[in-house]
Amino acid sequence: MDKIKIGVVTTSDRASQGIYEDISGVAIMDTMKAYLLNECEYEYRCIPDEQSLIETTLVELSRDQNCDLIVTTGGTGPAMRDVTTEATENVCQKLLPGFGEQMRAVSLQYVPTAILSRQTAGICNGALIINLPGKPKSIRECLDAVFPAVPYCIDLIGGSFMEADEEVIKIFRPKSK
Repeated sequence: MDKIKIGVVTTSDRASQGIYEDISGVAIMDTMKAYLLNECEYEYRCIPDEQSLIETTLVELSRDQNCDLIVTTGGTGPAMRDVTTEATENVCQKLLPGFGEQMRAVSLQYVPTAILSRQTAGICNGALIINLPGKPKSIRECLDAVFPAVPYCIDLIGGSFMEADEEVIKIFRPKSK
């Protein structure tokens, strides 16, 4: 079974300064551990909401660390300091807007402010990047909504073969002919 390399990036001025603990990044890793049967290696970063630093971090994780998947949390709202979406769009060779559309659709079932969210996804140097909101409950709701398509996407871009625990999450791969 392939080993999966996952980048986890929390963008938060306060968490990166140690003002509070980064529970969102931990929530991403906990969710991946629940979903995946593969052995996973995590490249974790907690950085300030600085667009150039976010861009540099995403490129480093995709190109230099060879992550299959990079999941970000934070910086997807409408506030002036929320620049994760812009950073992701700037470094990706292809955008996958369906991820953001699906996450917003699911989040709208819980909160009307989901329309303010600007999550997106894209391909950067052979890695799939997915932007998630900052709250652990929202992280799990959004990942539950989009993860069924993630392993097949990673197959299509040449990444490692992901195997999920079907008791936890059902992934979809088209049947071969």
